[in-house]
Amino acid sequence: MRLPEAWIISVGNELLNGRIVNTNLSWLAKRLTIDGYLVRGAITVRDECEDIAWAFNTALKMGASLIISTGGLGPTFDDKTSECLSKALGKRHVLNEEALEMVRAKYKEKDLPMTDHRIKMAKMPEGAKPLRNDVGTAPGIMVEENKTLIIVLPGVPAEMKSIFELIEPLLRERAPPLHFVSKDLLVRGIPESSAAPLIERVMKRLHVYIKSHPSGHEVRRPILRINVVSSSLDRDEALKNVDDAIEMLKDLISKEGGEIEGVEDAW
Repeated sequence: MRLPEAWIISVGNELLNGRIVNTNLSWLAKRLTIDGYLVRGAITVRDECEDIAWAFNTALKMGASLIISTGGLGPTFDDKTSECLSKALGKRHVLNEEALEMVRAKYKEKDLPMTDHRIKMAKMPEGAKPLRNDVGTAPGIMVEENKTLIIVLPGVPAEMKSIFELIEPLLRERAPPLHFVSKDLLVRGIPESSAAPLIERVMKRLHVYIKSHPSGHEVRRPILRINVVSSSLDRDEALKNVDDAIEMLKDLISKEGGEIEGVEDAW
């Protein structure tokens, strides 16, 4: 079965001068792979309109089914991704009323006025759909060009992940009918900050995505629900990936003094 191909575009001078490590790229590549996409390529460009437009056009010319970009959606002068995408698509760069309401609501919470820099975040290619940003202020952007779905996300990792998870069901609908297996590992006695490097080790070894959900108190009474997900055209393979990851996590967490309370089916 031929998988739909995805391209990831990362925008930001800080990514190319070595100041920031591009963790968004690795996170998205892993997540898209699990969701049923073949990540064909990734492009990182500076905050230059010519370069940004070139990156989108290159991915389009390569026949991408999905293009996801991160970075360049904020209020400052060098946040140019939306404007440059409009140029790449040959579309007018317009004020989106739905996006404007999203941005206005964010600043109204703090009794801050709308300024030109804040209004800027509500401009996007004509016909685009704004994506709700529950963590930050700049909405994401979704637009379709012929048969290519283009998703534009903020560069701040927490904002990028929040918006991506909102649209992930749509992305899965456009991918082959994979088998998804999801289980939760219940843990006490180990802070999320201590579990984080253990989770990273497991994710590097196995074809799984893992997310921890803390409750209780990080230091005095830590409780974690660790969700492990895998997908495959073969359900047995997906199940094995999840079970292997859970066993590896159990071993690592126990060695750190954590108490394993059990495993539950998720979804």
